[in-house]
Amino acid sequence: MTEYSEVLIRLIFAALAGGLIGLEREVVHKPAGVRTHMLVCVGSALFVLVTLESLPHEAARIIAGVATGIGFLGAGTIFKAKDEVHGLTTAASVWAVSAVGLAIGFGYYLMTLTAVVLVLIILQLNKFEFFRNL
Repeated sequence: MTEYSEVLIRLIFAALAGGLIGLEREVVHKPAGVRTHMLVCVGSALFVLVTLESLPHEAARIIAGVATGIGFLGAGTIFKAKDEVHGLTTAASVWAVSAVGLAIGFGYYLMTLTAVVLVLIILQLNKFEFFRNL
């Protein structure tokens, strides 16, 4: 059983991690911003925390369910205008944030911190000409 203080720490950490990634999306005026990313991250962490408290042997099913549900949410950020597709990176960031939330829910803090830093670095790659042409 996870102590209440640990649950609180994990949920706050999820809000902060999702918020950092969402802030980057918000700054570049993308459809899913701070609140969306925070909600996805906290929600994913909460799914894990509830599962760990009630049905720990069902964790794999919960992860699969979150991944599927986030796929639908991410699909809502993708649209086609003329011959160009927009929103793929934002959809991918929402998907990555859900994984971050799952990791936080399980208490994998170092893994989470590493993933958040990597996601933020990856989202900055479009500023380099080389990566824009790929």
